[in-house]
Amino acid sequence: MDNRNLELVQRFIGLPLPQRKLFLEKLASKGMSLAQLPIPLIHSDFEPLPLSYAQQRQWFLWQWEPTSSAYNIPAALKFKGPLDVAALQRSFESLIDRHQTLRTTFRLDDEQAVQLINPSNAFELAVEAFEQSDDVILRAQVEAESQRPFDLEHGPLLRVRLIRLAAEEHVLMITLHHIVSDGWSMPVMVNELVQLYDGYSQGREVQLPILPIQYADYAIWQRRWMEAGEQDRQLAYWTEQLGDEQPVLELPLDRPRPALSSYHGARLSVSLGEDLVDGLKQLAQQQGLTPFMVLLASFQALLHRYSGQSDIRVGVPIANRNRVETAGLIGFFVNTQVLRAEFDPQMTFSGLLQQVKQRALGAQAHQDLPFEQLVEALQVERNLSHNPLFQVMYNHQ
Repeated sequence: MDNRNLELVQRFIGLPLPQRKLFLEKLASKGMSLAQLPIPLIHSDFEPLPLSYAQQRQWFLWQWEPTSSAYNIPAALKFKGPLDVAALQRSFESLIDRHQTLRTTFRLDDEQAVQLINPSNAFELAVEAFEQSDDVILRAQVEAESQRPFDLEHGPLLRVRLIRLAAEEHVLMITLHHIVSDGWSMPVMVNELVQLYDGYSQGREVQLPILPIQYADYAIWQRRWMEAGEQDRQLAYWTEQLGDEQPVLELPLDRPRPALSSYHGARLSVSLGEDLVDGLKQLAQQQGLTPFMVLLASFQALLHRYSGQSDIRVGVPIANRNRVETAGLIGFFVNTQVLRAEFDPQMTFSGLLQQVKQRALGAQAHQDLPFEQLVEALQVERNLSHNPLFQVMYNHQ
């Protein structure tokens, strides 16, 4: 890492807002952006520590409904064979020491939410013997554990429970709150847990790669960057893309939309045949698109056909891990974008594909603007019966 660039960003973060704006203007005159420079390890210089914009959104939702489990992220791992419980406990202790988010809590400080990084206290792995190995009962246990709410003020925001089914058969239940984790974080956590356990169970010390920053460093950097003008630049793009009118998708349903969202729903799995998948990939290659773009365009065409509406908005979650420093962190980075497709009677499917391609690329270049700020800027009327800006989401994994 270039020390000169690192010092440059550290100086930028310490400047008052007007000088930060001038700093970015000077960078832009040289054809540079702050996004090209490293995120510094700087959180120890800040007190209190601010929340990232994503965390701030979660804090608001938790205050609104503190007993909700809608934003719990559960995982269950099954172990067969001898299990070294002491090594597993030590592995979690190392993880919690390594990733500050796993020992972070939140509180109000002068009406402003802040995050508190707590000391690495002793971690106690809860072990429970389970006399019945019935799969239905076990699934009910896992489901019940995943539904228990978190207290963001008192924590902990990581829960671990080990169920012993037999001498050499265990189930490990891990649950985190979304404010300290996301879909990308879970594989990071499991991969490191496996490496640590593999070493400790064999009596070896484990040295994982040093993390360049912690999540709090990202939160500080993000706020300083967005406040100094990047928010205005990206907001201008999205307001131009979405316009003044924000239509609500009206699909033909067999039941009316409830007055209050319940999070109750069903799952329908559809498998695509190998020939169809190959055809989709071939089409994407011919058109110069990614499979994501082809499938998104197809989905938007389907919504257009069923709704009869010519303006289709679909929410798309994005990992928002476009920085090398954030790739190995456990934390909440994911953002949501709104991708719009406009239909007219003369449009061909090839034309739709190219429209979706351009808008997906534009969204990729403006992925940092927090979704909640976009909702506020567009002054969307809030309605508890549906999500603002989009009512259908497409998640491509």
